[in-house]
Amino acid sequence: MSPRTARVLLVCFALTAAVDLLSLLAGFDPGHRIAKPLLMPLLAAHAGVRGGPRPLLAALLLGWCGDLALMSDADPAFLVGMASFAAGHVCYLVLFRRTARVRDTRLVLAYATVLVALVVLLWPGLPAGLRVPVAGYSLLLTAMAYGATRLGPVAALGGALFMLSDTLIATGVADWPQLPKAAFWIMLTYIAAQFLLVRGVLDPLGARRVPVAAYGEMRSTTP
Repeated sequence: MSPRTARVLLVCFALTAAVDLLSLLAGFDPGHRIAKPLLMPLLAAHAGVRGGPRPLLAALLLGWCGDLALMSDADPAFLVGMASFAAGHVCYLVLFRRTARVRDTRLVLAYATVLVALVVLLWPGLPAGLRVPVAGYSLLLTAMAYGATRLGPVAALGGALFMLSDTLIATGVADWPQLPKAAFWIMLTYIAAQFLLVRGVLDPLGARRVPVAAYGEMRSTTP
Protein backbone atom coordinates (compact mmCIF):
# COMPACT_ATOMS: atom_id res chain seq x y z
CA MET A 1 0.00 0.00 0.00
CA SER A 2 1.03 3.61 -0.52
CA PRO A 3 2.55 5.99 2.03
CA ARG A 4 -0.67 7.99 1.67
CA THR A 5 -2.64 5.08 3.15
CA ALA A 6 -0.25 4.97 6.11
CA ARG A 7 -0.76 8.71 6.68
CA VAL A 8 -4.54 8.40 6.48
CA LEU A 9 -4.50 5.61 9.05
CA LEU A 10 -2.25 7.66 11.32
CA VAL A 11 -4.60 10.64 11.08
CA CYS A 12 -7.55 8.36 11.91
CA PHE A 13 -5.62 7.09 14.93
CA ALA A 14 -4.88 10.64 16.07
CA LEU A 15 -8.50 11.73 15.66
CA THR A 16 -9.75 8.66 17.52
CA ALA A 17 -7.26 9.35 20.31
CA ALA A 18 -8.52 12.93 20.53
CA VAL A 19 -12.13 11.73 20.75
CA ASP A 20 -11.21 9.26 23.48
CA LEU A 21 -9.26 11.77 25.56
CA LEU A 22 -11.81 14.56 25.19
CA SER A 23 -14.57 12.13 26.14
CA LEU A 24 -12.69 11.24 29.32
CA LEU A 25 -12.18 14.90 30.17
CA ALA A 26 -15.86 15.63 29.58
CA GLY A 27 -17.08 12.54 31.42
CA PHE A 28 -18.77 11.31 28.22
CA ASP A 29 -18.49 7.54 28.72
CA PRO A 30 -20.11 6.50 25.39
CA GLY A 31 -17.41 8.41 23.46
CA HIS A 32 -14.68 6.60 25.40
CA ARG A 33 -16.31 3.21 24.88
CA ILE A 34 -16.58 3.78 21.15
CA ALA A 35 -13.11 5.28 20.61
CA LYS A 36 -10.92 3.13 22.86
CA PRO A 37 -11.48 -0.18 21.00
CA LEU A 38 -10.49 1.47 17.71
CA LEU A 39 -7.13 2.85 18.84
CA MET A 40 -4.79 -0.14 18.63
CA PRO A 41 -6.33 -1.63 15.44
CA LEU A 42 -5.77 1.70 13.69
CA LEU A 43 -2.20 1.97 14.98
CA ALA A 44 -1.53 -1.66 14.02
CA ALA A 45 -2.94 -1.04 10.54
CA HIS A 46 -0.65 1.99 10.17
CA ALA A 47 2.35 -0.08 11.29
CA GLY A 48 1.37 -2.93 8.99
CA VAL A 49 1.09 -0.65 5.95
CA ARG A 50 4.56 0.70 6.75
CA GLY A 51 5.93 -2.84 6.74
CA GLY A 52 6.21 -3.26 10.49
CA PRO A 53 7.51 -6.64 11.69
CA ARG A 54 5.07 -9.24 12.95
CA PRO A 55 6.07 -9.04 16.63
CA LEU A 56 5.22 -5.32 16.60
CA LEU A 57 1.79 -5.97 15.09
CA ALA A 58 1.22 -8.78 17.58
CA ALA A 59 2.14 -6.49 20.49
CA LEU A 60 -0.38 -3.88 19.34
CA LEU A 61 -3.17 -6.40 18.80
CA LEU A 62 -2.50 -7.94 22.21
CA GLY A 63 -2.73 -4.42 23.61
CA TRP A 64 -6.11 -4.16 21.89
CA CYS A 65 -7.23 -7.36 23.62
CA GLY A 66 -6.05 -5.89 26.92
CA ASP A 67 -7.94 -2.66 26.21
CA LEU A 68 -11.16 -4.57 25.63
CA ALA A 69 -10.71 -6.64 28.79
CA LEU A 70 -10.00 -3.61 30.97
CA MET A 71 -13.24 -1.97 29.87
CA SER A 72 -14.93 -4.35 32.31
CA ASP A 73 -14.75 -3.83 36.07
CA ALA A 74 -14.77 -7.56 36.84
CA ASP A 75 -11.69 -9.00 38.57
CA PRO A 76 -11.26 -11.85 36.02
CA ALA A 77 -11.30 -9.28 33.20
CA PHE A 78 -8.49 -7.37 34.92
CA LEU A 79 -6.36 -10.53 35.00
CA VAL A 80 -7.15 -11.26 31.34
CA GLY A 81 -6.19 -7.71 30.42
CA MET A 82 -2.95 -7.92 32.37
CA ALA A 83 -2.10 -11.24 30.71
CA SER A 84 -2.76 -9.74 27.27
CA PHE A 85 -0.47 -6.80 27.91
CA ALA A 86 2.17 -9.12 29.37
CA ALA A 87 2.13 -11.15 26.16
CA GLY A 88 2.46 -7.88 24.23
CA HIS A 89 5.54 -6.97 26.25
CA VAL A 90 7.06 -10.33 25.32
CA CYS A 91 6.51 -9.46 21.66
CA TYR A 92 8.26 -6.13 22.16
CA LEU A 93 11.15 -7.90 23.90
CA VAL A 94 11.53 -10.21 20.90
CA LEU A 95 12.11 -7.10 18.79
CA PHE A 96 14.37 -5.29 21.24
CA ARG A 97 16.73 -8.20 21.83
CA ARG A 98 17.71 -8.10 18.14
CA THR A 99 19.24 -4.64 18.46
CA ALA A 100 23.00 -4.27 18.46
CA ARG A 101 23.41 -1.75 21.27
CA VAL A 102 25.66 -2.61 24.20
CA ARG A 103 23.91 -3.20 27.52
CA ASP A 104 24.21 -0.25 29.91
CA THR A 105 24.78 -1.64 33.42
CA ARG A 106 23.87 1.62 35.13
CA LEU A 107 20.59 1.79 33.22
CA VAL A 108 19.82 -1.81 34.15
CA LEU A 109 20.35 -0.97 37.82
CA ALA A 110 18.17 2.14 37.51
CA TYR A 111 15.25 0.22 36.05
CA ALA A 112 15.72 -2.62 38.54
CA THR A 113 15.61 -0.10 41.39
CA VAL A 114 12.39 1.40 40.07
CA LEU A 115 10.87 -2.07 39.75
CA VAL A 116 11.73 -3.09 43.31
CA ALA A 117 10.56 0.23 44.74
CA LEU A 118 7.20 0.05 42.94
CA VAL A 119 6.50 -3.53 43.98
CA VAL A 120 7.49 -2.89 47.60
CA LEU A 121 5.36 0.25 47.82
CA LEU A 122 2.32 -1.21 46.08
CA TRP A 123 2.39 -4.66 47.69
CA PRO A 124 0.55 -3.86 50.97
CA GLY A 125 -2.35 -2.16 49.21
CA LEU A 126 -2.90 -4.77 46.50
CA PRO A 127 -5.57 -7.46 46.94
CA ALA A 128 -3.91 -10.72 48.01
CA GLY A 129 -4.87 -12.49 44.79
CA LEU A 130 -3.28 -9.81 42.62
CA ARG A 131 0.05 -9.37 44.40
CA VAL A 132 2.02 -12.07 42.62
CA PRO A 133 0.46 -11.44 39.18
CA VAL A 134 1.13 -7.70 39.48
CA ALA A 135 4.73 -8.33 40.57
CA GLY A 136 5.29 -10.69 37.63
CA TYR A 137 3.69 -8.27 35.21
CA SER A 138 5.78 -5.42 36.59
CA LEU A 139 8.93 -7.43 35.90
CA LEU A 140 7.96 -7.91 32.25
CA LEU A 141 6.88 -4.28 31.90
CA THR A 142 10.19 -3.02 33.29
CA ALA A 143 12.17 -5.36 31.05
CA MET A 144 10.25 -4.04 28.05
CA ALA A 145 10.84 -0.41 29.09
CA TYR A 146 14.56 -1.04 29.50
CA GLY A 147 14.71 -2.91 26.20
CA ALA A 148 13.10 0.06 24.47
CA THR A 149 16.06 2.23 25.46
CA ARG A 150 18.20 0.18 23.09
CA LEU A 151 16.32 1.62 20.11
CA GLY A 152 16.96 5.24 21.04
CA PRO A 153 15.21 8.11 22.82
CA VAL A 154 11.85 7.86 21.03
CA ALA A 155 11.26 4.23 21.97
CA ALA A 156 12.80 4.83 25.41
CA LEU A 157 10.23 7.54 26.12
CA GLY A 158 7.50 5.18 24.93
CA GLY A 159 8.65 2.48 27.33
CA ALA A 160 8.85 4.94 30.22
CA LEU A 161 5.34 6.25 29.52
CA PHE A 162 4.02 2.69 29.40
CA MET A 163 5.46 2.15 32.86
CA LEU A 164 3.88 5.38 34.07
CA SER A 165 0.48 4.50 32.63
CA ASP A 166 0.43 1.06 34.22
CA THR A 167 1.73 2.46 37.50
CA LEU A 168 -1.24 4.83 37.58
CA ILE A 169 -3.54 1.84 37.11
CA ALA A 170 -1.74 -0.12 39.83
CA THR A 171 -1.99 2.72 42.33
CA GLY A 172 -5.73 2.77 41.73
CA VAL A 173 -5.96 -0.96 42.38
CA ALA A 174 -3.88 -0.46 45.54
CA ASP A 175 -6.36 2.24 46.63
CA TRP A 176 -3.84 5.09 46.61
CA PRO A 177 -5.08 8.68 46.21
CA GLN A 178 -5.66 9.39 42.52
CA LEU A 179 -5.12 12.36 40.24
CA PRO A 180 -8.21 14.27 39.12
CA LYS A 181 -9.49 12.69 35.88
CA ALA A 182 -7.21 9.70 36.48
CA ALA A 183 -8.60 7.77 33.49
CA PHE A 184 -7.57 10.64 31.21
CA TRP A 185 -3.96 10.55 32.40
CA ILE A 186 -3.85 6.76 32.13
CA MET A 187 -5.07 6.82 28.53
CA LEU A 188 -2.93 9.83 27.56
CA THR A 189 0.27 8.15 28.71
CA TYR A 190 -0.79 4.78 27.24
CA ILE A 191 -1.68 6.16 23.80
CA ALA A 192 1.55 8.17 23.67
CA ALA A 193 3.53 5.12 24.80
CA GLN A 194 2.22 2.82 22.09
CA PHE A 195 2.66 5.47 19.40
CA LEU A 196 6.24 6.22 20.43
CA LEU A 197 7.11 2.54 20.61
CA VAL A 198 5.78 2.09 17.09
CA ARG A 199 7.84 5.03 15.86
CA GLY A 200 10.88 3.80 17.74
CA VAL A 201 10.60 0.35 16.19
CA LEU A 202 9.70 1.39 12.64
CA ASP A 203 12.22 4.17 12.13
CA PRO A 204 15.42 2.30 13.18
CA LEU A 205 14.31 -0.73 11.17
CA GLY A 206 13.71 1.44 8.11
CA ALA A 207 10.28 -0.14 7.83
CA ARG A 208 9.20 2.08 4.93
CA ARG A 209 12.16 0.80 2.92
CA VAL A 210 12.37 -2.80 4.12
CA PRO A 211 9.41 -5.08 3.35
CA VAL A 212 8.11 -7.55 5.92
CA ALA A 213 9.59 -10.45 3.96
CA ALA A 214 13.07 -9.03 4.48
CA TYR A 215 12.71 -8.85 8.26
CA GLY A 216 13.92 -12.44 8.65
CA GLU A 217 17.08 -11.62 6.74
CA MET A 218 17.62 -8.52 8.87
CA ARG A 219 17.25 -10.53 12.08
CA SER A 220 19.72 -13.17 10.89
CA THR A 221 22.40 -10.54 10.23
CA THR A 222 21.90 -8.57 13.47
CA PRO A 223 24.33 -9.45 16.33
